[in-house]
Amino acid sequence: MTLDELKSNTAKSAERMSFLNSFLGIDEKRKKRAELETRMSDPNFWNSREKAQETIDALSLCKNAVEPFDILSKDLAEFMALAELVIESQDEDLLKDAASAWISLSANLDKLEMLSYLSGRFDRNSSYFTIHAGAGGTESCDWVSILLRMYRRWFENKGFKDEILDMQAGDEAGYKRVTLLVTGEFAYGYLKAERGVHRLVRISPFDSNARRHTSFASVDVFPELNDDVEIEVNEADLRVDTYRSSGAGGQYVNRTDSAIRITHIPTGVTVSCQMERSQHKNRSTAMKMLKAKLYELKEEEKRKEADAIRGEKAEIAWGSQIRSYVLHPYQMIKDLRTDVETGNSAAVLDGALDIFVDAWLKSGANRK
Repeated sequence: MTLDELKSNTAKSAERMSFLNSFLGIDEKRKKRAELETRMSDPNFWNSREKAQETIDALSLCKNAVEPFDILSKDLAEFMALAELVIESQDEDLLKDAASAWISLSANLDKLEMLSYLSGRFDRNSSYFTIHAGAGGTESCDWVSILLRMYRRWFENKGFKDEILDMQAGDEAGYKRVTLLVTGEFAYGYLKAERGVHRLVRISPFDSNARRHTSFASVDVFPELNDDVEIEVNEADLRVDTYRSSGAGGQYVNRTDSAIRITHIPTGVTVSCQMERSQHKNRSTAMKMLKAKLYELKEEEKRKEADAIRGEKAEIAWGSQIRSYVLHPYQMIKDLRTDVETGNSAAVLDGALDIFVDAWLKSGANRK
């Protein structure tokens, strides 16, 4: 790094931090954090567990934005002090120290700045996340279980919380369908990068002849709507089915028909929820999901683009995948939209998805 580069990096970093402070609403979040912490100090705070949990979740969202920003601000202040000393002294050793410090600071700044790519109307919202098994039978159901584990690890790494709303087990292994509610700021903004078909190539653990099999699963993502978004649903257009929730068996088997499946007859949109013991709660959650899906359909019609929000509808099979996971005869995972690839399949299947998601966000595909 030269002195001119050092001066340029220092000035640009200050500008980027100023932009992030505004974009992330850091000042507002500081005030809100203080208000929430005051509320939590109230002796009657735990009188309502539901409201208390809402406050705790809101405080966590504030901290998740403010604390990384504050740490980066401190690192930048130290770097700027070092840069000033280097410029005054012209010391070569100090310049090397500054160059080394810049590598770490720049990486952390790039990481925080990824949030600036999430400027869509619902990008800050929580998200519904569904994985469907496609062509491949038992193989695809097992592939869904692998993807579920991968995504839940990724959610944890991003600081998101997830809750399973609906789950349909496969006939022999894995799942035919899993729906989760993923909560956290910018959850939808990140998760929408995963919408599409995912293809797996491997030696089948279910094939006694150890042959190579290809499996497919699709991921569907739609945002949890804000309260200010009104979607009118005519009850006469709905078919509501109740059924007994699936479970682990034994004492955990649900003995009441509390699971809910709602079909919007005019559009054919179907949603289901079974994880609550209360039929009323399952219905309430299912209605929220239905309204979110109907909103997306409305947006698609308005923009006259099939991929305006959800992406093009396609068969869950050959030729429609967004990412290919090849585990045999070689190890390679490649995103077909950005051409980003890696041979470290174990890390990806353990939740290291940022390499693909960040590339997709930067590509501008999310801002069509």
